[in-house]
Amino acid sequence: MESKAKVFGHPIHQTLVGIPLGLLGGAAIFDVVALFTRDPTMGAVAYWMVAGGIIGGLAAAPFGLMDPMAIPPRTRVARFGFKHGIGNMVVLALSIASRVLRPRPPEPAGVLALVLSYWGVALVHFTGWLGGEPVSRLDVGVSEGAHLDATWLEETREMKPRS
Repeated sequence: MESKAKVFGHPIHQTLVGIPLGLLGGAAIFDVVALFTRDPTMGAVAYWMVAGGIIGGLAAAPFGLMDPMAIPPRTRVARFGFKHGIGNMVVLALSIASRVLRPRPPEPAGVLALVLSYWGVALVHFTGWLGGEPVSRLDVGVSEGAHLDATWLEETREMKPRS
């Protein structure tokens, strides 16, 4: 099945997901740098990157909801998509909680805000994999001929090259 929401032939959700992945991952890195250097600028960068990651996630979410509606229920891909979506809602909740708990810069983030942020980053990379596997390996959202119930073993043996 091909993506239902496209711009210039490219699926919108797949295009937008890099924004929250990069910003939330980058925020975690800047938080670590801020901890070790005690540089308030690094903490401020992390503060705003978390905000940007939340906005990016909220922008990607509606487009991520469109395609699963076209996937038949009780298929392997539908189960992956469900876990991907629920996991990303948890990521957004963790990120929002982290952002709310952070004092405005130049004050450093507290331990709970950092822990929530790190858990969110770990989870968003796992859920990114959950969403990317059907796209990368089975062409879901890319090709009309995607096999929505293939096991990974079937997919690697029987999949025809892309034209």
